[in-house]
Amino acid sequence: MYLISKLLNFANMNIHEQYMQRCIELAEKGRQFTAPNPMVGAIIVHNSIIIGEGFHRQYGSSHAEVEAINSVTDKNLLKESTMYVSLEPCNHQGKTPPCTSLIISSCIPEVIIASTDPNPTVSGNGIRILKEAGIKVTTDILKDKADKLNSRFITFHTQQRPWIILKWAQSADGFMDIERAKGEKGIVWISNSYTKQIVHQWRSEEAAILVGKNTALNDNPALTTREWPGKSPLRLLIDRKFEVPSESTIYSSEAETWCFHDAQYTVPKHFSKNAKAVALDFSNDIIPQILSSLYQSGINSLIVEGGKFTLEKFISLKLWDEARVISGNIRFGKGIYAPLLPCQPDTTQKILDDTILYYYPKK
Repeated sequence: MYLISKLLNFANMNIHEQYMQRCIELAEKGRQFTAPNPMVGAIIVHNSIIIGEGFHRQYGSSHAEVEAINSVTDKNLLKESTMYVSLEPCNHQGKTPPCTSLIISSCIPEVIIASTDPNPTVSGNGIRILKEAGIKVTTDILKDKADKLNSRFITFHTQQRPWIILKWAQSADGFMDIERAKGEKGIVWISNSYTKQIVHQWRSEEAAILVGKNTALNDNPALTTREWPGKSPLRLLIDRKFEVPSESTIYSSEAETWCFHDAQYTVPKHFSKNAKAVALDFSNDIIPQILSSLYQSGINSLIVEGGKFTLEKFISLKLWDEARVISGNIRFGKGIYAPLLPCQPDTTQKILDDTILYYYPKK
């Protein structure tokens, strides 16, 4: 069924779009590994035949254009070939040399690009350099698809903040937690074990994950990817007065943790050695301060898994890019109501008796 759908999609594309679709498929292979760099795929076509392919495999490694050029067996064919790449080639020296220099020295006469790089260091300069070298450049081929793939990278550079995903689970009657007795702690599971694996996959795909003090105290979460392969995200805790004990699971050595605290409170002597204390001004709204801190540190994506108060702060400030709401089939009857979003879900997904609702804010 997937193959038929894929073939039908290809049938509706012109030849340039078909080649670019292949670049996007290649780029997708870098998910989980390239951040804070974008995911990029590239192919080289000679006489309607793909003779080289490449993608950015992980942060600090060769870029897609380099991988594609290096994969071509007969380099003499490059001067008669066209390169397709899902993002504008870089023109600056970073962890790797500029891709524009290699493209020019390889005598590739034409380059077709999906998206312009939003990074101010590049942003149009790569295209300009290629054109000045006499290379024919075409842009905006499957731009929307390429932009969606790199939504985190684009948001980071255009809005100076990470891409923000709100996530919570709620009962069939709309509660996200039970009515707790004083001092009552422990996670109240709503979703099934298969959905839990998907949640851990989501964590592996993002740079950071945030909870508030009450979630840390009540649930004692690990916030790791223990049920899915991949790196655990940076754990972020909002704990104004350092009330979460240093022996809590969120401070384990499995992943790095930042604790956002009020600057008026001194870091206690017993504060976890596995964590970093980040002072904020709690007399002002702390959410923009947290996002600014993440931007300055190059963190380009964030999952907010906090409680009702934390989630509703992001919603009220309109600081979210998508929401993933897991609806289970159990009913609480009473408890803490889940947040309400100002829009309807765009898509839904069934995982046995769970339903995942995906929301995107209306622009």
